[in-house]
Amino acid sequence: MASDLELSAMRHAITLSALGLGTTSPNPPVGCVILDQHGTVVGAGFHRRKGEPHAEAHALKAAGGAARGGTAVVTLEPCNHVGVTPACRQELIDAGIARVVIALIDPTSRGEGGASMLAAAGVEIETDVLRDEALTVLEPWLTATVSRRPYLTWAFAAGGGHPSAAEERLLLDLRANADLVLEGKTVDEGIPGGHASAHFALPGDADIDIGLSQWLSAAYEGGARSVLVVGHEHRVALRPHLHAVDELVVVVPRTDPSQALEVVHPDLIPIGFRLVQVAAHANSVTSRMQRLRA
Repeated sequence: MASDLELSAMRHAITLSALGLGTTSPNPPVGCVILDQHGTVVGAGFHRRKGEPHAEAHALKAAGGAARGGTAVVTLEPCNHVGVTPACRQELIDAGIARVVIALIDPTSRGEGGASMLAAAGVEIETDVLRDEALTVLEPWLTATVSRRPYLTWAFAAGGGHPSAAEERLLLDLRANADLVLEGKTVDEGIPGGHASAHFALPGDADIDIGLSQWLSAAYEGGARSVLVVGHEHRVALRPHLHAVDELVVVVPRTDPSQALEVVHPDLIPIGFRLVQVAAHANSVTSRMQRLRA
C-alpha cells in the first residue's frame, strides 16, 4: 500500500503532468517524482512534447545517484518501447530504482507492458494509486486513445452574445489545455507553436459543418488528442452530434431573477451529461458538464 509520502509525491507528479497539457500530443501528459531510500524528494519532471525526454528521464536526471534504491512515482505506466526516446522502464532499471508507484496503466503499452517488465527485473510495483486524481489530467488523452478521435470540448456563452472579459479569460485558460482550437472558421494550436512540428499537423479544413466525424478523424491523425470548439455559432454542427462532445463549458451572465428562464434554459444542460463544476465569477457563472459514459 502506498505510503503517505508516496501519495504526496503522486499529487506532486499529477500537478507537474498538467504542465504538458497542450504540447505533449500525440504523447500523453505525464509527471514523475523520484524519492530516495529515505522518502525524500530528489527528482521531478514532466513530459513536454514528443521527441523530447519523458517525465521519468527528467526526474532521474535531476535525482542523479540518489535515485538508486529509491522509488519512482509516475502518473502513467512507464513506456516499454524504444521510439524517438529510450524505453522509460529500462531507464528506471538502469538507475537502480527499487520501487515504482503508478497511477494508471497505459492502454497503448507494447508487449507485456512496462510494469510487467519492471517486475520481471525485480522492481516492486504498485498500480492504481490515486487513479481518479490522475484522470483529471490524463482523461482527455485516454478518451481520445480509446475512441480514436480527439476529446472534444465545446465552450460558449449562453445566448450567443459576444464574450465578456470574464469569458475571454476563461477561454484563454481552456486554450492552454487544448491541442487545437476552432473559433469561427479558424483553427490553430491552443498554444501556438507548442507541439513538435515533426509529429503534429493542423487539419486542412476548419469547417466542421460539412463533416464533424471526418474533421475529428483528420485532427486525430495529425496528432491532436484534445480539441476546443468555441462559440454558440457551432450549434448547428454540434447539437445533432452531442455523442461526439465530451465536455460542455457554458458561461451564463449574472442577471435579474425574473430573467432566469431566458438565461439558463434547460437545453443548456442536455440529457446524457453530468454537471462536474459550477463556478461563480463577478459578472457570470460557468458550468462544466461531462458526457456520461457506459
